[in-house]
Amino acid sequence: MSDIFSLSASELAAQLREGEISSVEVCSQYIERIGKFEKDVKAWSHFNKKLLLEKAAEADEHRISGKPLGLLHGLPVAVKDIIGTLDMPTECGTTIRKKMNTSQDSEVVNLLKVAGAIIMGKTETTELAYFHPGKTTNPHDYKRTPGGSSSGSAAAVAAYMAPLSIGSQTNGSTIRPASYCGVVGYKPSYGLISRYGILKQSDKLDQVGIFGKSVEDVALLAKVLIKKDLFDPSTIHYSTEDMIDVCRKGPLFDPKFIFYKTKNWKNLDKESQESFEIFIKTFKKNIEVFDTPSYFDDIPKYHKIIHETDMANNFQLYYKKYKKKLSKEMVSAIERGFKNSATEYAEAIDFMKRSYDSYKEVFEDYHGVLTPASSGVAPKGLGNTGSPEFSTVWTYLGLPSISLPLLTGKNDLPLGIQLIGDKHDDLRFLGVASWVEKNCKQND
Repeated sequence: MSDIFSLSASELAAQLREGEISSVEVCSQYIERIGKFEKDVKAWSHFNKKLLLEKAAEADEHRISGKPLGLLHGLPVAVKDIIGTLDMPTECGTTIRKKMNTSQDSEVVNLLKVAGAIIMGKTETTELAYFHPGKTTNPHDYKRTPGGSSSGSAAAVAAYMAPLSIGSQTNGSTIRPASYCGVVGYKPSYGLISRYGILKQSDKLDQVGIFGKSVEDVALLAKVLIKKDLFDPSTIHYSTEDMIDVCRKGPLFDPKFIFYKTKNWKNLDKESQESFEIFIKTFKKNIEVFDTPSYFDDIPKYHKIIHETDMANNFQLYYKKYKKKLSKEMVSAIERGFKNSATEYAEAIDFMKRSYDSYKEVFEDYHGVLTPASSGVAPKGLGNTGSPEFSTVWTYLGLPSISLPLLTGKNDLPLGIQLIGDKHDDLRFLGVASWVEKNCKQND
């Protein structure tokens, strides 16, 4: 039996389609690995190895029969436990939903199944995908946070317990865990992946995220998931036919980037600052360092107004019926949301459009923007999930962002570089991200 953990998800998917390895073999190896490491990492909220092997056997029979195969045929994929699944519980990190199932699969799960993928199980999330941490630890140091809220999704890939996983981001819930856990975390542009059947925090801010070991891996999954969905009016028609080819080829000529240290630079530890300074120096031909636009200072305030107002609206039933079962962080956020006025909310929404209209011209001259993905390496302790401060602006603007695990910080822990692109330019953006990934590794 080959060592599947040395293969990229793209390589593994290709071998599965060609019948060079069976889905049962692949899933058996992941089951064995989960058996060794889950007791420490605690990435899974629901994992049924019997069901997984049954689905793998069905995938193998389908392939042997000669029927058409999808891009991900027989490949196991983990999904965050806020993503609706008919045959597994969707508990959303709260005891309020203990052992509860959704009445149907979410759209992303439907798309995965159509592509032939197997849903491995559900990965741990924070309470209702907000800040109160779940049980997951960081695979690099079990005493450190994996980040939130897509904690289990990032940790499962980092610990080689899944080749790919799906998470979400409303603030920094894909980028930060990817940085802390040392994996690639990609949040596509707002409107590319359907949120239908996924726990709703904020219609204006919620975005699906993807975790893998490389840019090409997340592009493979994005190719399947990016699709117009009538049940999510935010989604648009977007062609992904050439996504893998563009990702592999990269930009036609050496890209140019802006690097923002931002006003949060002071929050990075000394070792992390030094790592980024070396990175900037190494790519000085490609990078110009600038200060962020002054109007960025107002974005965290407006993001918070939208986020908390929407949570107050979407979680009001939980608040009214189960307030004592909610964390203090959640109760406080909902109560602040109730106090926001309609005028404040409308202003926050309006500022979102005006900010993007002012900022989009940057991408006429630059291939992308670079910043830290997190405020340093994963903090010690499991009582909180770290700060999303380096993601807030880009989530608010709905821009594609990706955390690339190319640096190390204190104690040789992983440290992500965040790349941001223009809205709905994800095809080219992933090619640029692949360029950064390859060239940074060549300069190690």
